[in-house]
Amino acid sequence: MRQGHQSWVFSTKPVIAGSSAIGGPFEAQGPLADDFDTLHGHLMIGQDSWEKAERVLLEEACDKAIEKAGLTKEKIHFMLAGDLMNQSISANFSARTLAIPFLGIFGACSTSMEGLALAAQLVDSRSADYVLAATSSHNAAAEKQYRYPTEYGSQKPPTAQWTVTGAGAAVVASQGNGPRIQAATIGRIVDMGMSDPFNMGGAMAPAALSTLETHFRDLQLPHDHYDLVVTGDLGKVGHSILSELLPKHNVFIPLERYVDCGMLIYGDNPNVWSGGSGCGCCATVTYGHLLRRMKEGEWKRILVVATGALLSPISYQQGESIPCIAHAVAIEAEQLSGGGV
Repeated sequence: MRQGHQSWVFSTKPVIAGSSAIGGPFEAQGPLADDFDTLHGHLMIGQDSWEKAERVLLEEACDKAIEKAGLTKEKIHFMLAGDLMNQSISANFSARTLAIPFLGIFGACSTSMEGLALAAQLVDSRSADYVLAATSSHNAAAEKQYRYPTEYGSQKPPTAQWTVTGAGAAVVASQGNGPRIQAATIGRIVDMGMSDPFNMGGAMAPAALSTLETHFRDLQLPHDHYDLVVTGDLGKVGHSILSELLPKHNVFIPLERYVDCGMLIYGDNPNVWSGGSGCGCCATVTYGHLLRRMKEGEWKRILVVATGALLSPISYQQGESIPCIAHAVAIEAEQLSGGGV
């Protein structure tokens, strides 16, 4: 049910029955490599285009999540998916292959938590028993569409980020074993007038702040409620900006409990500038690394705030600023019980 102005609290606490993370060769070199289900050794993944390679990533992630949930695709009632490509072709063509009733979504890099929140709402409202939420990105495909083909070798500023080649998927179920989805906060568009496509972290940080403020206010939670608060892909630049903004807006999340997926996935690698980004960033880190550590008992409650920059090549070329959004999903460990949020 809705609580506050823009948050949902799920009375049935839908279960993440299975999740998966698929990555590429660069992700295999990062500190989270062991948390991926599959890592490919070449960006082409045996295909003849970057876009087809991304489609393979997404299909593999969906298949693996369904398998880990102990289901077959025929049991899935709805698939929610989106990506960064024009008209979300990776998701559309993957849905064609999987033949699951499909709802396409677009939240740029916030798509993972947008999909997970909607999946939980469908299950909690008894509109479905099993919903698949998935998303993907591919470094070379995204560079070709949004900036310059990688073969061009263009120089980038320190604020730039490296698009993750990866896909993540989760099966949300009405019952079963696994981490539980407790609540979600749907973000508002925040546009601070920034127009630099090489500074996504700086553009998206205010949207993350807006959603965090709303989440704690709507749910009436103390700021230290979560063992970990994770933003999607602000990178070093956005993480630093948000860390400064939070106390100025009276949101006192303990900074030792705040991390960013864009910083986690590649660690201290200087070749990624400010860090990782792309739909596959938050998806693979959450559905691989974060959920694994929850299952191991390291955290009882986490809040994942996926951030998205809603620009397109057309809007950028026409001089538009960058609208940004952030969606938050609260996840708790399976063994956690008791009343309240």
